Amino acid sequence: MAESFRLTLAQLNPTTGALAENAARARAAWEEGRRAGADMVALPEMFLTGYQVQDLVLKPAFTADAMAHVDALARDCAQGPALGIGAPFAAHGHLYNAYFICQNGAVTARIFKHHLPNDGVFDEKRVYDSGPINGPYTVGPVRIGTPICEDAWFEDVAEALAETGAEILLVPNGSPYHRGKADLRLSHMVARVVETGLPLAYLNLVGGQDDQVFDGGSFVLNPGGELAMQAPVFDEALIHVDFTRTAQGWRAETGARAVHPDDWEQDYRVMVEALRDYLRKSGFARVLLGLSGGIDSALVAAIAADAIGPANVRCVMLPSEYTSPESLEDAAAVARALGCPLDEVPIDGPRAAVTQALAPLFAGTKPDITEENIQSRLRGLILMALSNKFGGMLLTTGNKSEVAVGYATIYGDMAGGYNPIKDLYKTRVFETCRWRNANHRDWMHGPAGEVIPPRVIDKPPSAELRADQKDEDSLPPYPVLDAILEGLIDRDCAIADLVAEGFDRDIVQKVERLIRLSEYKRFQSAPGARLTPRAFWLDRRYPIVNRWRDPS
Repeated sequence: MAESFRLTLAQLNPTTGALAENAARARAAWEEGRRAGADMVALPEMFLTGYQVQDLVLKPAFTADAMAHVDALARDCAQGPALGIGAPFAAHGHLYNAYFICQNGAVTARIFKHHLPNDGVFDEKRVYDSGPINGPYTVGPVRIGTPICEDAWFEDVAEALAETGAEILLVPNGSPYHRGKADLRLSHMVARVVETGLPLAYLNLVGGQDDQVFDGGSFVLNPGGELAMQAPVFDEALIHVDFTRTAQGWRAETGARAVHPDDWEQDYRVMVEALRDYLRKSGFARVLLGLSGGIDSALVAAIAADAIGPANVRCVMLPSEYTSPESLEDAAAVARALGCPLDEVPIDGPRAAVTQALAPLFAGTKPDITEENIQSRLRGLILMALSNKFGGMLLTTGNKSEVAVGYATIYGDMAGGYNPIKDLYKTRVFETCRWRNANHRDWMHGPAGEVIPPRVIDKPPSAELRADQKDEDSLPPYPVLDAILEGLIDRDCAIADLVAEGFDRDIVQKVERLIRLSEYKRFQSAPGARLTPRAFWLDRRYPIVNRWRDPS
């Protein structure tokens, strides 16, 4: 009878810092694996602590607590399959991102991450030491090599493991989503199995942590790059993978291969999951937002309804003398379509009071952006008062185009605890609204059908802070603006590069200047779901005070 090995991959969602809760989830997964006859149950990178823990791992008490939980897990999981779990390890003045193998009541192997990512949202070289390339470890009839996440993006670790006797590669990951990331991962892992001739199990986290969403999508490859199993994205899953020893080595039996949705659906799911987990993990059950009748707040309301249910999303319309009747109608139509409660709080009275208070100081001056910002800040004040009084988290609603050029009022419409659309350019906001109207999934708690009226999508965008105001009074048309922003931000183009692509130099220079002048606003802005490799916060870190100017 051929030798076999059952590996249970636990694609689960930890909560950062919740060591006891995460350990209990690991123990439950191990119990399920034991009932299913698993030889080993594997959890992802840094599962015990959650990921990323950033400077929290530098606290000796935190790391010691995590290591104690690993030891306790090893004792509790003595009678049954081996357990693999990620956690930090500190000893002799060194700190490692580690993967622990627990068998027979003890930790029998520790693997230390060798390649520490130091780009994008990662700066692991700041907190961890690079470990040596570890050899394989034995579980039952198999010698397993474990490159931890980034280690599998380079050929040296996998090759060293193959040369020292590894028969299967198990790759635990904490790999966050950005558009196109799944194909990038798969191409690197295919390269590893082609180089080594070994089957490979890629295990990823799921769930949101601050701005990042770990999208799961775990998979197993056989030598040559054949996809033997693929887990769904964003959902928790416990997958049993059976390996059989053949004359050519160990091979994974073919299992379910989930089909992954397109980029539009994945982006929308990320915004929903990011908000859902940010609220759940920080202890909030309800949200509120200013619903203006415009497209951005309508999309945020839809995302929030899909994340936590329409009854938990309080929408507030805050009209002024410049608010059009159409905007009042559109806000009511969005709230009605979603099933969210809607309140109306006019700001005319508070605005008159502020105007009167400032009149002696403003005497002899002409109205300008100051008066416009007062309206926005009054709205922020009222929304924050409702948040404080009733306990819901205030959501802010600025898209990436507005966040990039500062077309938002600090302490006004930028007020809030989270921004689901922070990494979504305005042109993608339009298309995302159309996508949501045409699609409904079982992970959405909001209603099916047209939840954002076409008039909201089609009308010219306006902040409605003065008479007949349109966004294009101050900004280039959004298709032009977004193309320039994508060049300056996502591709790090010089002004001359974009001029060579056909954009008007004066417009590019104006946009570049607005980006630069708005850095201080972004520094104080709410976190938001990361969709691209150049999201504002950890992906793109610029000084607030910056005297350098593009020579082109």
